[in-house]
Amino acid sequence: MIIGLTGKYCAGKNYAASLLEKKGLPVLDVDKLGHQALESEKEKIFAGFGEDLKNHDGSVNRRLLGQRVFGKPEQLAALEAIVHPSVNKITGDWIESQTGSCVINAALLHKSSVFKRLDKIIIITAPFLTRFFRARKRDRLPYVEIIKRFYRQRDFNAQYLSANAEIYRIGNSEFPFTKKLSRRIDGIEGLD
Repeated sequence: MIIGLTGKYCAGKNYAASLLEKKGLPVLDVDKLGHQALESEKEKIFAGFGEDLKNHDGSVNRRLLGQRVFGKPEQLAALEAIVHPSVNKITGDWIESQTGSCVINAALLHKSSVFKRLDKIIIITAPFLTRFFRARKRDRLPYVEIIKRFYRQRDFNAQYLSANAEIYRIGNSEFPFTKKLSRRIDGIEGLD
């Protein structure tokens, strides 16, 4: 069984992933793969988006790259064309190496090449203000930047309506995290 795990910014997706790992399920963090793909494809990124994105150590300045593509669909599509093939290959290879159920943890799960193969999708949800205060505490971003990130995810749930998988919406409104989320995840059939 392939389980997808996703959620809006600061809903608690990664915490939920840690709970699933504690249950013995292998979890692949696709967002971290994206960071690896940025580094493995950095020469293409510098060529396409500018040498000024190069940090002193030669790595990609992800924050500056994000600012460069924010609100520019053509630039974002060009970046995804560089990064997604690498991420999709690693994800597919990882799934094939698993002998039992596994979890794909991804903010952009609907853009993954494995989206159509998912058996279950767990969407972690949390109220706006809870996510806002979590974002402020964790990322220390300016208020305006947090609101921009929230706005970009305004159609988040609609992306999953086309899924051919069981969908579970798990509320995570507690701040800080509590054991309630763990009990809600335990209630999902077939995760043992």
